[in-house]
Amino acid sequence: MQNVLKIIENLALKHDKIPPDLVREKNIKLGLRNEDGTGVFVGITSKGQVIGYKREIQGDGTEKKVDLDGELYYCGYNIKDLIRHQQEEGRFGYEETTYLLLTSELPNQKHLDIFTKELAQRRCVPIDAKKIILNRPPHDDQMGSLHTIVSAMHLFDDNPNSTDIKDLARQCIDLVAKFPTIVAYNYHASTGHRKGLSALIEPREDYSHAENFLYMLKGKKPDRLTANLFDMMLVLHAEHGGGNNSTFTVRTVSSSGANSYMAICSGIASLSGHLHGGANEAVESMMENIKANVKDWDDDGEVSSYLKKVLDRKANDKSGKIYGIGHAVYTKSDPRALILEKKAEEIARKNGMGKEFELYKKVARLAPKIVEEKKGKVASPNVDFYSGFVYRSMGIPKELFTPIFAMSRVAGWSAHRIEEIIQGRLMRPSYYSSLPGLRKDYVPLVFRKNP
Repeated sequence: MQNVLKIIENLALKHDKIPPDLVREKNIKLGLRNEDGTGVFVGITSKGQVIGYKREIQGDGTEKKVDLDGELYYCGYNIKDLIRHQQEEGRFGYEETTYLLLTSELPNQKHLDIFTKELAQRRCVPIDAKKIILNRPPHDDQMGSLHTIVSAMHLFDDNPNSTDIKDLARQCIDLVAKFPTIVAYNYHASTGHRKGLSALIEPREDYSHAENFLYMLKGKKPDRLTANLFDMMLVLHAEHGGGNNSTFTVRTVSSSGANSYMAICSGIASLSGHLHGGANEAVESMMENIKANVKDWDDDGEVSSYLKKVLDRKANDKSGKIYGIGHAVYTKSDPRALILEKKAEEIARKNGMGKEFELYKKVARLAPKIVEEKKGKVASPNVDFYSGFVYRSMGIPKELFTPIFAMSRVAGWSAHRIEEIIQGRLMRPSYYSSLPGLRKDYVPLVFRKNP
């Protein structure tokens, strides 16, 4: 007799696949995307705006998608300007960026100081939360651990289910402050680097958000270059519009009236998926494969030949994807990747990884041409192409790449959650049925045959 799990697997494959003709006939927007790959508009936000194309009316009255150099705006401010001013003024920017996203206004010095102090004072996690972290079974699932602890944080909130704006603001600021502490503690607990409550490094109020995480992770204050670069990474990943999968998930769950902890956990769950948060890890694995199989890293022809094999499903993981190249919205360029490339080179030279970085630059230059040649798509390196390399240059372990993404993006999630609660409309899209018609031939159990 067939195993019941195998039966379920076979029946799911039989009934759950969608006929392509039905998708076209009903004009179904799979993945909430139009036929040309652009996103379907489902809401309005003041938080993030992602620009990678525009629509132009043709002579015959039809619309055409036109590729553009990518731009990213936080509450109307260009990310390039935010990063440039923060760097030129020689200060850390994540605290200011979080304030901007939550309020849609830039803070003056007084308000920034107050907000920064508020974050710093909320970094510590309750002792019982530490015990939950330390008493979990041995594991290497950092995102699962993050989900568990963030979910448990509602236990320490006297009014966790409130959707009053003052409570939402308090909860969101508290979570933004605590994420670095939770991520660092989860890592140490899972690796056995630090055992017992007394061994966990307490966060410091006199360090910036970026400095504090690196301090809790490594036990010493980072050098200024590393701290500034890590801060910039947090700013670059803090927000990306309401349509990215994890933010949209947070908005969907928030629209039901779920509490802040459940809503933010839904974002963590979404980000754990390899198609969203795990991209930089995939890039690092792919580059290791290229380094092992391409003998002459300086030879454009040899590198191109191998990239073509990757795209043809004959090399690397045989997925047919050159990871880190291409994006759902950006086409000609990802502004975050352009910013990060310059800083990545700086830290690569500092840490003796210059030759390796040159290979990254070569792949970034050659891969888009190969993608366009073989698939007819305009593509460019995205932020994930360089982010894993940068984290590795800092000595950050690969298993923390995605939790750090969450640690940054929680600012955007929080801003969108508050906005969604204020807008107050339960999300409820419709689905067509894939069945050919209603079933009227119900058969009593005793007469049914095995499928």
